[in-house]
Amino acid sequence: MKKLGFGLMRLPVIGEDKGNIDKEEVCRMIDLFMERGFTYFDTAWFYHEKQSELAAGECLASRYPRSSFVLADKMPLDLLAPGDDPSSYFSKQLEKCRVEYFDYYLIHALKGGDKLRKAEDLHLFEFISRIKAEGKARRIGFSFHDSAEVLDQILSAHPEVDFVQLQINYLDWDSTSVQSRKVYETARRHGKDVIIMEPVKGGRLASVPQRAEEVLHQLDDTLSPAGWALRFAAGLDGVIMVLSGMSTIAQVDENTRLLDDPAPLSTDERDALYRVAGIIEDEAMIGCTACSYCVDGCPQDIPIPGYFAFYNEDIRRNGIGRKSLDTAGYARIAEGHGKASSCIGCGQCESICPQGLPITRLLKDVAARFED
Repeated sequence: MKKLGFGLMRLPVIGEDKGNIDKEEVCRMIDLFMERGFTYFDTAWFYHEKQSELAAGECLASRYPRSSFVLADKMPLDLLAPGDDPSSYFSKQLEKCRVEYFDYYLIHALKGGDKLRKAEDLHLFEFISRIKAEGKARRIGFSFHDSAEVLDQILSAHPEVDFVQLQINYLDWDSTSVQSRKVYETARRHGKDVIIMEPVKGGRLASVPQRAEEVLHQLDDTLSPAGWALRFAAGLDGVIMVLSGMSTIAQVDENTRLLDDPAPLSTDERDALYRVAGIIEDEAMIGCTACSYCVDGCPQDIPIPGYFAFYNEDIRRNGIGRKSLDTAGYARIAEGHGKASSCIGCGQCESICPQGLPITRLLKDVAARFED
């Protein structure tokens, strides 16, 4: 397989409803992706207000022979309650995706602590091993958001998994919270294949500060910032797939060209990317990937990813440490929703954030920058 995977979590939508997927446009995007020789698609129960799997079924499985594409799906760990039968969820996923088996099947968003105990209590590792034995999943693994120490614990206890899906990008490579390098090295030490998610960190590495962009242009003025991020991820040993959540046909076009035959990074290029990471961190921007897990259940209906993206863009334009003049833009995002200052500090968002962001504190920063 070519190494670029189509993540079905940031698809084009009609209007403001994330569940109203523009399936006609998605079909065009899939057609171009397949035409270029790329075959891997990744979906999950929660994506697009639980509509992503249905889109995979309608736009992919109903239009292409099953042998022509590779499909990955995930057991929704957060949705399961004690005593639940995971096979009922799995059967629904097969039905929604219009397939008889998944090529790759994962336990979704595994962490240590309560989540790991829950997965063990529900015997999920035994379940995914069983569906593999039955031919309903070709390869099994889990997506992961925790420390290298926890990953080592899980892989030591469950050598039966074939791969792990990790958040890896050059900005998080030496992060103390995401630990991209450490979890990658842990997975490889256990001999596991690696699938990479968030290689462009939710678009943050596609639009970098001007100083960072100048460093990249000195290396190669024909390659976009996103291209450098994808090359970094694809060039790591043992990486079998790099997922990109694409929203436009232009992104499909660019990413398939970039990863058609990616050249490995030289030592100088890798060092330059680490310098770029330092510049981005100096800009004090928020490391949100816009997964939107934090939005569901927010008692104040605060559009957290929207505020964080607007905050980052304002910093790129106007610098840090000042009051923003673009209060009108902030007001457009806030219309019909809670303001950043409406946060009551319940912590629901922080408990589910894959990035481990101190969201309640960051919302105060947003309020200070845009609100009177």
